[in-house]
Amino acid sequence: MIHIQIKKENQEITSIEISGHSGYAKSGYDIVCSAVSSIVITSVNAILSLEEKTIAVTDDGSVLKIRIKKHDRITNILIENMLNLLKELENQYQKNIKMEGE
Repeated sequence: MIHIQIKKENQEITSIEISGHSGYAKSGYDIVCSAVSSIVITSVNAILSLEEKTIAVTDDGSVLKIRIKKHDRITNILIENMLNLLKELENQYQKNIKMEGE
């Protein structure tokens, strides 16, 4: 299962951690993992293309961490959009993805 942990302080998202494998299909054929990867990478690249210092991203191969360093209107919109898309996936594939801390 893919686990998405959202951490907040004072109602603002401070970090997002994504780990695990959905188990929907074999690695390389898993549409749920592919969808999560596409959503997250597209969102992260969009934020970084606008302002590189807004977020910090680390990926150790098993956990991808996004730390929000600067809250501005565009970053907040893109982060919320990313989480809304992931929530839609969670609704469709409840056995394969779980979001916590929303």
